[in-house]
Amino acid sequence: MSSPDAAQPLMSLWQSACYALQREWRLCCRQRSEWLQPLAFFIVVIALFPLGLSGDLAALRVFAPGIIWVAALLAVLLSLDRLFRDDYLDGVIEQWVLSPQPLVLSVTVKVMLHWCLNGCLLALISPLLGVMLGLSWQEVAVLACSLVPGSFVLAWIGAIGAALTVSLPRGGVLLSLLMLPLYVPVLIFGAGLVRMVALGLPWWPVMALLGGLMATALLMAPWVVAYALRLNISTQ
Repeated sequence: MSSPDAAQPLMSLWQSACYALQREWRLCCRQRSEWLQPLAFFIVVIALFPLGLSGDLAALRVFAPGIIWVAALLAVLLSLDRLFRDDYLDGVIEQWVLSPQPLVLSVTVKVMLHWCLNGCLLALISPLLGVMLGLSWQEVAVLACSLVPGSFVLAWIGAIGAALTVSLPRGGVLLSLLMLPLYVPVLIFGAGLVRMVALGLPWWPVMALLGGLMATALLMAPWVVAYALRLNISTQ
């Protein structure tokens, strides 16, 4: 049975997490374009492919997994440039570093909400776009399920890059150059997963691998992001 002294820090962390979540949610409500633009980009890019390639659904179905995953990857990348930049310029991150509460907590809340408003929305809308590109219902279901852990990993890898480049005046290009090679494994696994469904091959091992990457990102990435932000503040 836990003592009151041990429960007090847990309550304090919980209250800090709730306060951070409320702050981030209010910011997201005020800046809807920050998470609506990547979603619109995702839809428009996929909608252009049938016009540029072919109207034949059988031909589109072959390229559909790669098209949707590349569009999702670019949409996630588009949303990352300002993930920490405004907070850095406003001095909020410096307050996080000086606060007695763990910096990892504030970072985790911010990136998790960012992922919910970007990656989860991409996964939710992907079935409609998959059907438009000729995928079967089973392929569409696996595609949507794979985008959940896949976008989670992409968001946390991108958060590391955003934290490393937060103090650079024009870090957007550098962020893209840093992150795109790291995104390649997730892209290969995600797009290959849907193709395995189409070929009737067992796809659960690849899905389990994406789940393992998701768990690894959750356990390790917040600490790396917090260290990168602290490093930027200390070198100001």
